Amino acid sequence: MRKRSEPHTFEQRLDAQRLRLEHELSRLPDGRERDSVAARIEQLQTAAAMHDFLMPREAAAASR
Repeated sequence: MRKRSEPHTFEQRLDAQRLRLEHELSRLPDGRERDSVAARIEQLQTAAAMHDFLMPREAAAASR
């Protein structure tokens, strides 16, 4: 039987995607595609910041 891998956290998935896009960004020339990838990286950073902001509230609500 095949062993299942451990599930990745939301933060781990965001970080992995950001690293992949940063690597892709470093290989792209200036232009529309590079701007699009840079915008996606910014969106991932915003998502991570929002998650960090909201997590303590969720943990506090769950403990009530």
